[in-house]
Amino acid sequence: MYIRTRAFPLYLIMLFLAGAVDAWAEISPAGQESPLLHHHLSVELTPGTHEITATDQIELEIEPNHPSLTFTLAPTLRIESIRIGTSSAVGSEESAGIAVPFTRMRSREASGEQVIVTLPQGYGRKMTLTWIYRGAINDPPKEPRHLRFVTPSETAGHIGEEGVYLSGETQWYPDLPGAFGTYRMTAQVPQGWTVVASGRKEDEVTNVGTVASTWSAPNRSEAFTLVANHFVSKSRIWQSETGQRIDLRTYFFPEDAALADEYLDATTQYLEAYVRILGDYPFDAFAVVENFFASGLGMPSFTLLGSGSIKRHYVQPYALGHEIVHSWIGNSVFNRDDAGNWVEGLTTYLANYYWHELVHDDRQALEQRRLMLQGYNLYVKPEDDYAVSHFVRKHDEKDNAIGYQKSAFMFHLFRQEIGEEPFWRSLKTFVREYRNQPADWAAIEKVFSRESGRSLRWFFEQWVEQSGAPVISLGDIHTRRVTGDEGKETWLLTVQVHQSEGPFRMTVPIRIIMKGSTESKSIRLRLSPLSEAEFVLHDQPVRVELDPDLMMFRRLARHQLPPMLNGYVTDPHKAVLRAFSDPASPLQQIVSRIADHEPSESKRAMRIVSEESSLPQGGSVLVLAGAGQPEAVSKLVRDSCGDRVALRETGFQIDGQEYEGPKMAVLFSCPRAHAPGSVVTVLYGVTPGAVEKLSRFLFYYGWHSYVLFQDGAVTKRGLWHGTPDVKEVRVDATS
Repeated sequence: MYIRTRAFPLYLIMLFLAGAVDAWAEISPAGQESPLLHHHLSVELTPGTHEITATDQIELEIEPNHPSLTFTLAPTLRIESIRIGTSSAVGSEESAGIAVPFTRMRSREASGEQVIVTLPQGYGRKMTLTWIYRGAINDPPKEPRHLRFVTPSETAGHIGEEGVYLSGETQWYPDLPGAFGTYRMTAQVPQGWTVVASGRKEDEVTNVGTVASTWSAPNRSEAFTLVANHFVSKSRIWQSETGQRIDLRTYFFPEDAALADEYLDATTQYLEAYVRILGDYPFDAFAVVENFFASGLGMPSFTLLGSGSIKRHYVQPYALGHEIVHSWIGNSVFNRDDAGNWVEGLTTYLANYYWHELVHDDRQALEQRRLMLQGYNLYVKPEDDYAVSHFVRKHDEKDNAIGYQKSAFMFHLFRQEIGEEPFWRSLKTFVREYRNQPADWAAIEKVFSRESGRSLRWFFEQWVEQSGAPVISLGDIHTRRVTGDEGKETWLLTVQVHQSEGPFRMTVPIRIIMKGSTESKSIRLRLSPLSEAEFVLHDQPVRVELDPDLMMFRRLARHQLPPMLNGYVTDPHKAVLRAFSDPASPLQQIVSRIADHEPSESKRAMRIVSEESSLPQGGSVLVLAGAGQPEAVSKLVRDSCGDRVALRETGFQIDGQEYEGPKMAVLFSCPRAHAPGSVVTVLYGVTPGAVEKLSRFLFYYGWHSYVLFQDGAVTKRGLWHGTPDVKEVRVDATS
């Protein structure tokens, strides 16, 4: 995920301080840009005392007669002086000018503070405000508060012996809401430390006991991020097909330095692919930086990955690839603050999904479409749904399903609607025209409509501005034998498709299975509850499948989805079966985590029992089966899973394959017998140690029907598909 380093902390995107926005609105006409032009920062960091000492010379250009400007700055930073001078004297003593009065007041946001600077009358359009300030930034990263939702550690910013992390959200330098500035910074740290910041390093000087490095970010940006630690760096120069040269680097902790080439190779691979799609890379450099807390963040010119992620070879398209795409989408073309967040959906589409098409991995591309659909169908209840255009930040699984998954699928539908060449040409044009500028959904519609030569208003109204998704199903399907003009026998197939929501305007793919062959067709749905199409075939049709490759976005019934742990998680009626007797079992940790993290309303609807006979008749069940006790749940497993699964004291069987050994464990889900739409999910380890490592992360494995573990590491995953929308073809009497 990218982080708008001004205001998006980690995976939980935050709005600007409401009070500061209001204050700037008082002096800025609607639509006028912030007057901030450039920061010239000089900072000294002292990790041992969590302190920063800084000077920031801010160049501004504003309309005459503004009485004041309202900045944001962290409340822990003490302002020693603010002086006004002329911008022509930046970097010189003359730039300090005369002192100006200022007042500090708390923002309506609990963590924020405003600094209102009073400007002298008669000052020119261009000026420099020189701030001198110091203080402590000490918010040690905390473990995320989520049971199932993967988020990084939570911090507003930290200077400490374990590392330095200062983002725009930290408010470590004075800034104006809505500002898009450029930056130049010299940062001094103790010897042995290395600074990494947005932009490119221009210089580094070592003095007695300290190291000072200078960084320049000449492209307009929403914010400036600084990190520092004890890094080992490795670099190489990458050159694109157009001749553009990019400085690639890794900054890893010494124990992980040997992984540098793996990350540099992957970075090169992604850049080569996405430069062709999106145009020249927007910056002079890109770095992969190891972080001292869990994170996955994209900033202009670098990505910040947690140490655990680095060690786990975090080079996949949904990981490193996603952050590299953010170099264009989010960190070069910005998201407008007063509009919906389109950035995450487009980045998810290009990185998490489209990469698999690029490398011709059709199986994984289908898997990604499935995950998008499942996320939406499991986590977004119809009554809680909202339009993609209203997505701003990701707080939970529902927001993720709408703002990332549905939004990404919307771009897939968009591509199918206007065609390959217009789609990719429009995308490259959009990125070029809005470089270093904010954009919104209206800008996307404008560029794509112009480039494709089509009015796309209906598409954006339906998929972006309207909530919900179509609910469709096969209706009556029949065929009859007919004789063609030349006396050749053919078959006329009639297919009906019902819509119960919407109606939506879309094209639905179908697969026609005939006696000796298969054909793929499509039906353009009318804006009515029923659409019908006829097809002339040269073989007798036997059955019809609706959207077998998951190429369209729609609502599915729960029984149509594969059984999985997330089916249990999202069932409003659920229970936990404690099929173990040892109170010190790692399985008890799972029970405790569920009790601690489930929302109050879920706790009231959930039962925790120790006997199968005490389970409620309906709803989903999570079974935590103790080592050596498969007989305690054998009936429940047999009734729901049939012969797919068999548990034994020394191992288990999945789909006819035997697995044995004391370190083996399995997590599997089956449709619960006599409870349509609900599942039985079982975690079983041959020994207590087999589940010890995975007990903390159990809910991260929610998207597959079964996952096999060896000593806590995943060795295999698989799916048991839900009920597809398939109908047999009725043969009419020939006329």
